[in-house]
Amino acid sequence: MTISIGKNGKRTMNVEKTEKIRMKLRHSSVGIAGAGGLGSNAAVALARAGLGRLVIVDFDSVEESNLNRQYFFRDQIGKVKVEALKENIRRINPWMKIDIFNQKLIKGEMDRPFHDVDVIIEALDDAETKTTFIEEILLKLPDKPIVGASGVAGYGHCDRIKTKQIGKLYMCYDEEAKDSDEDVLMAPRVCLIANWEANLALEIILGEDK
Repeated sequence: MTISIGKNGKRTMNVEKTEKIRMKLRHSSVGIAGAGGLGSNAAVALARAGLGRLVIVDFDSVEESNLNRQYFFRDQIGKVKVEALKENIRRINPWMKIDIFNQKLIKGEMDRPFHDVDVIIEALDDAETKTTFIEEILLKLPDKPIVGASGVAGYGHCDRIKTKQIGKLYMCYDEEAKDSDEDVLMAPRVCLIANWEANLALEIILGEDK
């Protein structure tokens, strides 16, 4: 293949960078706790980016009410979420290794599926479970980066979404957003934060571009 070299060799540099990223991602892995609005959309984003391996944990099944924001389809209603999500990812990236666990995360054992991944994404619904999961990962896997999210409900106010890092914890959050019990869950904001989490995971794996 012949590559035309643009001004200052930028085209060559971009090709080299793309290949370097591709190889790095091919040998990298991310674990996702939860396959709902955040988890399913983050998983798809990482699959499209070319990540080599995903570990996905969830115990739920696809419901019609999920379809307004989660990466599932009408003909998958009633299917186990992790199995349905694996099917959808296979259609996007058939070379990706996907390990699924159809199980509930149990306090005291939440770290078990995630020991051999490079980054963990917290994508859980219940606020108490989210907090417990993050605390347990930080305690039991102190060297493992974990990306969490808060403030998913509602719409608009994109300018309020921020990232905060505390040690190995990276939080994508909107501190002014209402709880999901008090506000609606809609695809644009849910997908925005899911992709924000996926983007943070990539930044951790690849390093920030200088």
